[in-house]
Amino acid sequence: MECASCEARIDHCHGTLVVHPERGFAECTDTACADPDRVRHALIVDCPAPGGCACTAAPEKSLLRRAS
Repeated sequence: MECASCEARIDHCHGTLVVHPERGFAECTDTACADPDRVRHALIVDCPAPGGCACTAAPEKSLLRRAS
C-alpha cells in the first residue's frame, strides 16, 4: 500500500526532519532523503527529540542527512 503522496507522485520524504535551531541546520532520519527541506517532510521535530538526538554526536558520525 502506497501513501497518497506516492500515488500522486508528489515529491516528498517518509523520514522525520530534525531541526537544530541553535546550530542552524536540519537533518532527515531517512538516509535516502534526496532533499532535507521542510516542505518535503510531513514529520518535523525540534532538537532534542525524545529518545536522544544525533546532534550531540560529531557531524561526521551522524546517521542523519544534513540539509545544505
